[in-house]
Amino acid sequence: MTSTPREAGFHMPAEWEPQAAVWLAWPHHKTDFPGKLHAVRWTFAELARLITEVARVRLLVATPREQAVAKAHFIAAGADISRVEFIRADTNRSWTRDSLPSFVVRAVKGASPRAGEPKAREVGAVKCAFNGWGRYRDHLRDDAAGVKVARRFEAHWFPQVTVSGKAQRFVLEGGAIDVDGQGTVLTTERCLLRGAHSRNPGLGREGTEQALRDALGVERVVWLPDGIAGDDTSGHIDDFCRFVAPGHVVLCQEPNRQRPNHAPLRAALECLKGQRDARGRALTVATLPMPSEVSYRGDVLPASYANFLIVNGRVLVPTFNDPKDAEALGVLRELMPKHEVVGVYCRDLVVGLGTIHCSTQQEPATTGRR
Repeated sequence: MTSTPREAGFHMPAEWEPQAAVWLAWPHHKTDFPGKLHAVRWTFAELARLITEVARVRLLVATPREQAVAKAHFIAAGADISRVEFIRADTNRSWTRDSLPSFVVRAVKGASPRAGEPKAREVGAVKCAFNGWGRYRDHLRDDAAGVKVARRFEAHWFPQVTVSGKAQRFVLEGGAIDVDGQGTVLTTERCLLRGAHSRNPGLGREGTEQALRDALGVERVVWLPDGIAGDDTSGHIDDFCRFVAPGHVVLCQEPNRQRPNHAPLRAALECLKGQRDARGRALTVATLPMPSEVSYRGDVLPASYANFLIVNGRVLVPTFNDPKDAEALGVLRELMPKHEVVGVYCRDLVVGLGTIHCSTQQEPATTGRR
């Protein structure tokens, strides 16, 4: 595609819009899950069970043997294997949110839907560069897998930006952004603008905002300062602040001043006060608790209830065998009353420094039906 997604009339839809499938990659990187890889594979099988009840799963596997192992896990866990598609692609890690494309949609011209149904949509893939979060060298297979997935779609882009007169691929991960589907995107300054691991050094705020507008079809960028402790992505938004409806966001808060997440989450709350979305609405902010500090072998982990996945009327929420689990699920049920909110145990998965949203990437449906 020679034009940008925005110029072609595409935009990134909200996560609560109809989805055709959710992309996963079979976990195999032992050093990401030290001592936990076996347990993490069963977590993926449970995710597959819950997703295949409402959408298809597209699973990246490196080899026939890996496919057989994944299939056996999924069947044993009760997943609907008829709704699982296996795609051969080698990966470094299993964080598809960041290495795979973000998907965009546009209305199909001339389509005449039935009364009460949304218009048919065309789905496109926007594959930004993935550089291992600016931190890890072993990321090339992940980036290549994302390119392979993008090329499955007739409409696909590999966005570029110009820095100091030189064209380069725009670096962006799906976990760094959250959209309302109506022109607004949330992100953090720490991830995209400043810090040792900022993604596009030299591009600046204005250049980054333009790149986001071009790639995602958005109009307004809402910047929050920083992310949570233990997050090796340097400030991904999906660990602490998410849209739950147009004009409505949920933000994690930590009341204990002695914990490292108190200050950044309080700063995010102050930053959101008075913010408006692309349609001029003042953002309504609800708060979500943080679980008690989760650590493993002495390291603080980025455990958060905000790393949930919305998929076709269901919300899959990470839980941690923590007293705050029930409170967090209750908050999300109140905020999204038309959705079924389901907790998924993720104390093993978070050892890899991410949970449900990080492990998944949704593909929008081409019609209003899933």
